[in-house]
Amino acid sequence: MDKITTTEVDERPDDAAPDARQGADPSNRRAALIATLVALPITLVVAGITFAQLSPDDPAPTPSPSASTTRAQSTAPVEMAAPALATRPATLCRALLSQMPDSIRDLRQRPVTAGAEQNAAYGDPALTVACGGAEPALPATSDVWTVNKVCWYAVEQDDATVLTTVDRETAVTVRVPRTYDQPLQWVSPISDTIVASVPSGGDIPAGCRA
Repeated sequence: MDKITTTEVDERPDDAAPDARQGADPSNRRAALIATLVALPITLVVAGITFAQLSPDDPAPTPSPSASTTRAQSTAPVEMAAPALATRPATLCRALLSQMPDSIRDLRQRPVTAGAEQNAAYGDPALTVACGGAEPALPATSDVWTVNKVCWYAVEQDDATVLTTVDRETAVTVRVPRTYDQPLQWVSPISDTIVASVPSGGDIPAGCRA
């Protein structure tokens, strides 16, 4: 009988077998580490975006006032007196008020408590126009100002500049609150309406004559 030769098989457990990773290429391990470091920030960014989408929106900031913001204006009636006028002044004042503009610069017209046929008001605080009053008595050394062919006399008060015509058949008085700079500029569009509706006349001061 032939002799059978047997080969002894190494049956060491798996943990006794040589670890293939111990002989792994160091460059492969470095690549795996880099891939892990890159994946981590991306995961954090995705999580942050998801949280932002689920979070309630922040309230919109309140817009701050700017120079271009429209001036806030009351629409309440402006208290004004309405003295009785003689026939001629009443006729001229009705003509004037019928031609007054809807706004003076950026001031919108407001209703008045009395005498809509002789009074007008604009803006807040109110710039007022009163027609039919008496012309002021001018001091000998007073200054007068001609604006768009209308002659005005100015009186400074604590809270306003009061300008009154001194070259018309009936006087027109404009009260410009100190809130509004350069009061003569505010009577410019009013002067145009006066020229078209109230004739010149009366005792015109020398400084108003051309």
